[in-house]
Amino acid sequence: MDSLGLFILLMLLCSQWTAVPAAEETTWTYTGLMGQSEWPQYFPDCGGTSQSPVDVATTQTKYDPSLIPLTPLGYSQHGNRPFTLYNNGHTAMIELPEWMGLGGLPWLFSAVQMHLHWGSGGPSHGGGEHTINGLSADAELHVVHYNSELYPNMSAAMTQRDGLAVLGILIVTGEETNPAFNNILNYLSRIRHADQKVLIPAFDVQSLLPKDLGRYYRYNGSLTTPPCYQSVIWTLFHERVQISKAQLLKMETILYSSKAEDRDQMLLQDNYRVTQPLNHRVVFASFSAESGKELSSGEVTAIVIGVMCGCVGLAVIIRFIVKTIRSTSSWDVLPSNRPAPTPRMKEPEKVKEQKQDMALNSTSAAEREKSPLPSLQTEP
Repeated sequence: MDSLGLFILLMLLCSQWTAVPAAEETTWTYTGLMGQSEWPQYFPDCGGTSQSPVDVATTQTKYDPSLIPLTPLGYSQHGNRPFTLYNNGHTAMIELPEWMGLGGLPWLFSAVQMHLHWGSGGPSHGGGEHTINGLSADAELHVVHYNSELYPNMSAAMTQRDGLAVLGILIVTGEETNPAFNNILNYLSRIRHADQKVLIPAFDVQSLLPKDLGRYYRYNGSLTTPPCYQSVIWTLFHERVQISKAQLLKMETILYSSKAEDRDQMLLQDNYRVTQPLNHRVVFASFSAESGKELSSGEVTAIVIGVMCGCVGLAVIIRFIVKTIRSTSSWDVLPSNRPAPTPRMKEPEKVKEQKQDMALNSTSAAEREKSPLPSLQTEP
């Protein structure tokens, strides 16, 4: 009886031991039984109060003049050493050399890797993780760094509150192709399935970033995938980066989250986490609200139409003025066929003289009528 009880107790302990696997061995997904709503059960930090991504409400951000422009260190000096492109089943990731770094933060941070997040419905269907005023981008690029000034490596830094610094770049679609992103997208077909790797030519990583590195949002958050450690100093750039629709389609349709030998092949899509509550955290901005104010499409259209109407009106006014000047100049220059006007001051004098002559003549005639005629004399 004692042996049976001991056996049952051991069986219960074994079942309890195997019921909840270690977090490191848990295969998580974005949807389904191990989807993001279930992450906190297996990864406690995923249920923390400082999680990422977040929605940035620009009217609630706080301007911080001490936030200086970030300085990529060695991003453009990639050398001849190739990069490793890796499909880890959750994203396409590129391993970066440690001599690439990031300045403009309280400590020096060394680069580790960069990866992408995207959706599945093409343009305007979401895919980015962070949102601004509730609006999602089509995709998002993350460049991950660790605090190499305080910690020896990524593993030691990722559990510390000041251990990581991640750059968030929002990606939107347009008509023009972005050549910088082809350095990644053109090689996705070589890592179609999970756990596949390929060496690709090194390229200028800074070409993936927006031109304006001085306007951004800053807050304390977490990794957006398990184990969701709350150790990230986030920098989300205000300026978006644009790729073409064809480039976005390639990103959304080439990769698989399943391995090559798996019977059921699953496309790697919608690999983004939904936004998390701020929980009284403050999002700081490196620029004032007025300088970073965005215009809606309607406002932009109205401004364009107003400018066009103003230009047309100005052109009409200038044309009218020029035409008037030309007509006036022509009238002054052309010879006139009309006779020169007679001086008006001399006319009264002539008339007066004529009237005087007429008066004298009339008087002489009257006098002649009144004087008696002489008598006629006959000759003898």
